[in-house]
Amino acid sequence: MTNRPGGPESDRILVVEDDAAQRVGLQQLLRSWGFAVEAASDGQDAIDRLSTVRPTIVLSDLVMPRVGGLDLLAAVRQDDPDTTVVLMTGQGTVESAVSAIKAGAYDYVSKPIDPQRLKILLDQILERHAHQREMRVMRRQLQERGTFGKLIGASAEIRKIYQMIEQAAPTVASVLISGESGTGKELVAQTIHQLSPRVSQPFVPLNCAAIPDTLLESELFGHEKGAFTGAFARRQGAFELANRGTLFLDEIAEMTPATQAKLLRVLQERSFRPLGGQREQSVDIRVIAATNVDPPEAVRQNKLREDLFYRLNVFAIQLPPLRDRKGDVSLLAQAFLREFSARNGRAIGGFSPAAIEVLERHAWPGNVRELRNVIERATIVAKSDTIEPSDLPTFSPSAFAAHGSPGAAGGAQGAHGPVLTPGTTVDEAERQLIELTLAHTGGNKTRAADMLGISLKTLHNKLNRMKEEEALGSGL
Repeated sequence: MTNRPGGPESDRILVVEDDAAQRVGLQQLLRSWGFAVEAASDGQDAIDRLSTVRPTIVLSDLVMPRVGGLDLLAAVRQDDPDTTVVLMTGQGTVESAVSAIKAGAYDYVSKPIDPQRLKILLDQILERHAHQREMRVMRRQLQERGTFGKLIGASAEIRKIYQMIEQAAPTVASVLISGESGTGKELVAQTIHQLSPRVSQPFVPLNCAAIPDTLLESELFGHEKGAFTGAFARRQGAFELANRGTLFLDEIAEMTPATQAKLLRVLQERSFRPLGGQREQSVDIRVIAATNVDPPEAVRQNKLREDLFYRLNVFAIQLPPLRDRKGDVSLLAQAFLREFSARNGRAIGGFSPAAIEVLERHAWPGNVRELRNVIERATIVAKSDTIEPSDLPTFSPSAFAAHGSPGAAGGAQGAHGPVLTPGTTVDEAERQLIELTLAHTGGNKTRAADMLGISLKTLHNKLNRMKEEEALGSGL
């Protein structure tokens, strides 16, 4: 049996054909593909059976006695608009079939039926129905729990984002997501992929800011053995790995202009050549890009090529910062608490009203990522089955939204300054300064880099070096 999206209940087909031999032949063909099949001898017979069969797809002849395909189409649309109608046409009826599509039919197939063409068409319809079912489930979750896939929130601001995701997901259009660091750009990209026809294919994320310039081209396009010093074997790049799926390029503005130009060419030509390769490779991918800077401003500052911006900005989604998502902080906090309580084996039921007040008054410069880190720490240090203000960090007054001071934020210790003594190495002092700054920004690397007076890419390189030194120091 051929694997198809959806369960058995979504695979029921009603075949409507007045020619008995053709009707039986279609039933046998469809059943060999694993479909549940019912049959009707004409349009009226089909209408009488709609309420009991409840088909996902109606495959109907166009010209039949009593009630023909066009009248059956009207009856199906009135009975259940979600049922998909495909018409079968003989010679001289193609023009009528085109009119039927305008009236609401999904498509038509010409007689004699081409099995391969029919199979492709039915699989497309089932993918469409699977997407519609997923959307119904996610809308119900939004109403009941304030979640949309992995995204959490029910504010008016985030609901607008959900609507844009719904619009973008079924298409093949490129998407450019912008927003402050920590707002959930990769989660949005994952949700778009999850709701797209490419959901069964790879989702490949690549952080352009975390990869040195000298390696980025190889990460994108791959390389052949011997392409450069150290290229001991062929390596697939992100474009090849994401073929038929979705490629997510985070921090796109951190690419050098030269690499951006090569990326633009691949997006236009839908083909690329690995480093050291002799042949072009075709690729079928959807690209979703993201940046934590304002895209038009990045163009003005020559950080983002204007032609690449227009190529990526087919569908633009700008994520709101957490401070502008009124009411979502408590929803997010509860979700993170459930996650980290289960992970750490803690039985913590919720937050005290005073703790919720502290969380809701904080401005969250590090956005959702900062909130997640704060709740993870609170889950570990909590002394009872309820999170209290004393379990939260001492937020500085400047980090609170315009609601005044937070009141009793509790006796938790704030971040300490670097401990520098004679003999402290420059590397150690730098490490402490970076860690302190990241703690102050709630893990917001872009803001930390600005405060340290270095580029985001330089900060990533320093953090990677620190990780390597830690691994060497531990003997790994």
